[in-house]
Amino acid sequence: MQRHLISAADLTRDDAVLILDTAEEMARVADRPIKKLPTLRGRTVVNLFFEDSTRTRISFEAAEKRLSADVINFTAKGSSVSKGESLKDTAQTLEAMGVDAVVIRHGASGAPYRLANSGWIDAAVINAGDGTHQHPTQALLDAFTMRRRLVGRDTGLGKDLSGRRITIVGDVLHSRVARSNVDLLHTLGAEVTLVAPPTLVPVGVETWPCEVSYDLDSTLPKSDAVMMLRVQRERMNAAFFPTEREYSRRYGLDGERMAKMPEHAIVMHPGPMVRGMEITAEVADSDRCTVVEQVANGVSIRMAVLYLLLGGNEPAVPNARTNEEK
Repeated sequence: MQRHLISAADLTRDDAVLILDTAEEMARVADRPIKKLPTLRGRTVVNLFFEDSTRTRISFEAAEKRLSADVINFTAKGSSVSKGESLKDTAQTLEAMGVDAVVIRHGASGAPYRLANSGWIDAAVINAGDGTHQHPTQALLDAFTMRRRLVGRDTGLGKDLSGRRITIVGDVLHSRVARSNVDLLHTLGAEVTLVAPPTLVPVGVETWPCEVSYDLDSTLPKSDAVMMLRVQRERMNAAFFPTEREYSRRYGLDGERMAKMPEHAIVMHPGPMVRGMEITAEVADSDRCTVVEQVANGVSIRMAVLYLLLGGNEPAVPNARTNEEK
């Protein structure tokens, strides 16, 4: 493993499979009465969030605490950032405190890369989402969820997603989740198709390792997993489609469309969902929808990433081997 996790594109197939397999071990910890490992005892991890977050921030904090790390939570609101402090000064403040890892979410694309390569701080940097650029741990938890559902919990160990067909639908233009998933799923051997209105497809998408379609109905029967994306109005400064009703009619997933998918196919969403826009309540609450699973799997994936970046060479779950010997 590398020192930092900035982009899903930085991971090789072996790196990605190692993280997924380690996360499978970490998931077993969640089934224990005491959900805690001593792996990162004495290590300090800072959650540096310059953007609003619910799932990602809580998920990282839960992962850090389950690994026994000392956790410091930082939010831009109410800090010196609101007084004009720069990222460099914030980083140097953290360096003076001797932190071991920084989990950063930032509105500016490239901020985690700058933090990791600037020399301002000598700590592992994990990207928790930067602008419209990357969100690597979200892509990893999505791949973990797909492998568990489509390949199998135990039979999937050591395997990738070769031959699986994944469709990503919605606001691709503003989505760091879509970019990260395209990179990682391609690395894991999956075939990815993006479906969106022409106005929400990024310039240069022809260089991405995926197909592009503007017709959702034609892609659904061939999909093993369909990932719906939220329309990110907070990043929009223009009208990208006429009305919400028209968008939902052409690119929303309802029960009728879900019925066109193969029986084994699953529906995913990175959250937060806008029910009635990109996904109906009927689909969101169905057994085929993995949204709640994705949240649970996010803790396991983030435990795996923190362990591999900071944990050293000891077994991820110390008691696993001794129990087998007994």
